[in-house]
Amino acid sequence: MSGQKIIHDSVHGSVKVDGAFLEILHRPEMQRLHGVKQLGLAHLVFPGANHTRFEHSLGTYHVADLMCDALSLSKEDRDQALASALLHDLGHAPFSHTLEEVLENRFSLDHMEIGAALIDGRRSVFREGEGELIGCQETISELLERNGISSEAVSDIIISPGHKARRGQQMITENSGQSHFNSHDYLNQMLHGPVDADQMDYLLRDAHYTGVAHGTIDIDRIIHTIALHHGDIVVRKNGMVAAEGLMVARALMYTSVYFHKTVRIAEMMLCKAVEAADDSIADGLQRESDASLVERLVAQGGRPKRIVTLLRYRQLYKRAYSVYVPDMGEEDAERLLPITEYRRRKSAEAMIADRAGVDPSEVILDVPSRQLITGEVRRGKTEVPILNGERVRPLTRLSPISKALQSRGVHDWAVMVSCPERHVERVEKAAIRTLGDL
Repeated sequence: MSGQKIIHDSVHGSVKVDGAFLEILHRPEMQRLHGVKQLGLAHLVFPGANHTRFEHSLGTYHVADLMCDALSLSKEDRDQALASALLHDLGHAPFSHTLEEVLENRFSLDHMEIGAALIDGRRSVFREGEGELIGCQETISELLERNGISSEAVSDIIISPGHKARRGQQMITENSGQSHFNSHDYLNQMLHGPVDADQMDYLLRDAHYTGVAHGTIDIDRIIHTIALHHGDIVVRKNGMVAAEGLMVARALMYTSVYFHKTVRIAEMMLCKAVEAADDSIADGLQRESDASLVERLVAQGGRPKRIVTLLRYRQLYKRAYSVYVPDMGEEDAERLLPITEYRRRKSAEAMIADRAGVDPSEVILDVPSRQLITGEVRRGKTEVPILNGERVRPLTRLSPISKALQSRGVHDWAVMVSCPERHVERVEKAAIRTLGDL
């Protein structure tokens, strides 16, 4: 497939796609992402949030292209970066991140690993007979190699976040006394770093479609002030304010959209439906869209059907009990840490249901991940390296705003228990007793 296409994107405007990347865009694996909502069930709270993983993948490709130009990358590096940007969400299950924890803990399914398997042909998006109908015999890996792009390098970028241990790194000490790792890790950082193409697109896109203004960032300033310094992506000092804006936007979007109370309840209800389904629900998830998974859950009958029917008509569970972050001391946080582990949380959830005398599928115990409670996620994403002359300092050392974001929670609650409205009083009492016994 030769030539190029100019695609009009609602966030970035005209996006040019050509060569191998146009071939990738037309792949069935990419086209499936038209049926996977970027924000899962957030449209039940923000009616405009119907954008898809396909749109986000295209936007990430566009931002990565801008970064490649700004960093003057070689053709080889550029090709790997752009292919990774287009393909990075290929393995997402229906409803995007909503089901990740359930799939990882119950079925050991990881969306990045599934994406890599789709690239090399170990998994397929086709149902029976569809492959012959579409006539697609070549794997994405073969497509990449045919175009001179290392499939192994692309898969490695997708499944190896930049915070993982770097291979073959060497310490370099400058005359200034500063030490750096000569990591050549910038391709990973373009997708997984503190200032990455993935993050810049999803913040702009999610803000646009939800109508929440907090995700607005100065992407032009960031792009024009990034640089390479000993193999790492840094932001020059004159881009520090734009980097601060990115950090603030991310923090506020987590609070106002990603961890919105009602969004979380809807997402946890869908998780409950999948947990209540039999093991066959995990078969071939890489073939499913949001709509087809819902139909499979309905076909299971019983609890899965009941829950997704409630979701379909927006009959959501109500909050029965909460522990708010401002009311929580260090001892309380330590006490809650064990139930951030999936199986322990499910055990506590079942105990609450038993004590309240309600069906286990009607009680949701929602606790942030250990990383969110301890602040590990916030620290990683606020440590933007700022280059001033030849010296690099983390943004948190230079910016009080960024430093404050490290200690700022992404939501106002640390524990939330929800259930159908008719059970609220009983579940509240059972939750207080159960959580007090931890």
